Amino acid sequence: MENKKLYYAYSDYLKNKYGEKVYKLPVNLPVGCPNRINGLSGCAFCSEQGTGFESEDADVPVTEQLARNREHIEKKYHAHRFIAYFQNFTNTFLPLEKFQQYIEEAAKVKDIVEIQISTRPDCIREDYLDYLDTVELRYPVKVGIELGLQTVNYHTLQSMNRGHGLAEFIDAVRRIEKHGFSVCAHVILNLPGDDMTDCIETARILSALDISMVKIHSLYIAKNTLLCKAYENGTISVCSKEEYLERLAVFLKNLSPDIVVERLFSRIPEEDAVFSNWGTSWWKLKDEFEQKMIEEGAYQGCAFHYLNGAALKYL
Repeated sequence: MENKKLYYAYSDYLKNKYGEKVYKLPVNLPVGCPNRINGLSGCAFCSEQGTGFESEDADVPVTEQLARNREHIEKKYHAHRFIAYFQNFTNTFLPLEKFQQYIEEAAKVKDIVEIQISTRPDCIREDYLDYLDTVELRYPVKVGIELGLQTVNYHTLQSMNRGHGLAEFIDAVRRIEKHGFSVCAHVILNLPGDDMTDCIETARILSALDISMVKIHSLYIAKNTLLCKAYENGTISVCSKEEYLERLAVFLKNLSPDIVVERLFSRIPEEDAVFSNWGTSWWKLKDEFEQKMIEEGAYQGCAFHYLNGAALKYL
C-alpha cells in the first residue's frame, strides 16, 4: 500500500483543492486566553508563549507578518498561494471589532486563499461566526476554524486544567458547521490519564460530528509549565514511543476516512522543552509509523463501522 493511502494527508487535500502547493503563513496576535485571566494559570501543558514558536512577535502588524513569512516560504518551497494562519493562543478572545480588524487585514492580502483561526471551544459565538460569513462573501478566501479539544475524556480535560469540557466542543462544532466553515480539531493522544479507550472514543466522536480535519499531537512538555513541574517531580509520566505509535494507529483506524489528517506528531524547539518525541525527529517517527501501518495492512477508517445503526446488522 502506498504511503499516501494510509491516511488522508493534509498535503493531498490542499493539492486536490487548489491544484498546487499551498502553505500556511503563521500570524501571532496580541491576544490572551480566558484560561489565563483572574488568577487562572492556563492549561497544564501550555507555556507562557503559547504554541506560536515559528511566529513573528505579536506587536508586528498582520500584513508585515504575512509578508515576512511569505518571503521565507516562497523562496524555500516555491509556493504562490497561502493560508493566513492565526495560530497562537485564543484568537477569538478579542472584542468583535478588534477581531474584525485583524481578519480584514489578512483577507485583503494578495494570494491569501484561506484564513484559519485557532481558538477554544468556549470562545465560539454566533456574532463572530456571522461576521466570518461576510468575510467569505466579500473576499476571495475561505474560512476554517481550529478548535483545541485534546481529548473527549472530560476527567482528563479537568486534570489538564483546560477550563472547558466536551459539551462546549460539541456546541462549537455544531454552530460552526451551520455556517459551512471547516472545523479542525486538535487532539493529544497520550495525555496523562488517557488510555487506548480514550483514543478510540476521541476518533469516534470526531467522526460522528463529521468534522473536516484533525491535527494530532504527541505530548511534549514545555519548560516552566504545570505539566513540567509534575513531570520533573515524577507525578506524571509519558507513555513509550511504541505505545504512542499504537495509539496513533488505533485512532486512525477508527477515524472516518473522509477526515483530513493535518499532523501526526508535535513539533517544538528542543531548547523550549524537557520532553519531546522521545528524543527523535518527527519525520523519523512519521516514517516508522507509516511502515508500521503498511506491515499491519492498516489504514485510516478500516475500523470505521460503528455509526448509522451498526447493531442492526445482527437482525
